[in-house]
Amino acid sequence: MSQELLIKLFENNQIRVIWDESKEEHFFCVNDIVTALTETVDATNYLKQLRHRDSELSKGWLQIVTPLSVETAGGLQKMNFSTLEGIFRIIQSIPSKKAEPIKRWLAAVGAERIDQMQDPEKSIEQAIADYRRLGYSEQWINQRIKTIEIRKKLTDEWKRGGILDDVQYASLTDIISKTWSGLTTREYKNRKGLHKQSLRDNMTDIELMLNGLAEASATAISKEADPEGFEENASVAIKGAKIAKNARLELESELGHSVISSENAIGHITAEDELPMNDGNALSEDNRETF
Repeated sequence: MSQELLIKLFENNQIRVIWDESKEEHFFCVNDIVTALTETVDATNYLKQLRHRDSELSKGWLQIVTPLSVETAGGLQKMNFSTLEGIFRIIQSIPSKKAEPIKRWLAAVGAERIDQMQDPEKSIEQAIADYRRLGYSEQWINQRIKTIEIRKKLTDEWKRGGILDDVQYASLTDIISKTWSGLTTREYKNRKGLHKQSLRDNMTDIELMLNGLAEASATAISKEADPEGFEENASVAIKGAKIAKNARLELESELGHSVISSENAIGHITAEDELPMNDGNALSEDNRETF
């Protein structure tokens, strides 16, 4: 299936959603929905007990859930996702005062996707509104939105060059990150103390600009070089990222310290009681940007 990982907010809960382009259908992370409904710290165990209590749910479990691979703090892992219909069936078995609000939220997610497919500007407008609500500065938001546009142009260029596999997208992203910053995406997240949160939503202004320079340069070089396949695209990615690396080194020489910061979003947004959404549809860069 052609997958796009989105991160949505229900109240203050991050819920991973995968959009299946071929089926034009959302798949919702079952554990995330259960956590949002029950505030349990162990959704897996809660579901085990729920299936024990509800024998009919247990019988139809394999028809309700679909294991899909997602990036987690422990790396790429299989997690149970379910369609809107399947999630509604699970919700029926969970006693929660949030059941009706989350049903309305789930329905809104589907309608939002249709609206955004008809008018792509709506997704950008939603992203801006969400970043403002989370307390980011207008300057940071403007830079962040620009980097989303830059990333989209790069991934379109990769697709034109024959890159269709999610693993290859992630590998090329790591190549760019490692080349300009000296850190892979995971190493960068570890430095900032991040787990499921989006790396880019936790970058400083300078980090965003340098990463954007690396990706914009790779896109420009790719248009001229016309690479085909992973190896040629990787070579172009390195060339583009080296331009940002040189800019980083020159700036660090002037400043006398590294611009690769351990600071995360708590350090540069005003709403310190909230963390940003991952990639990511309100903030769906995690696979508008495949991070």
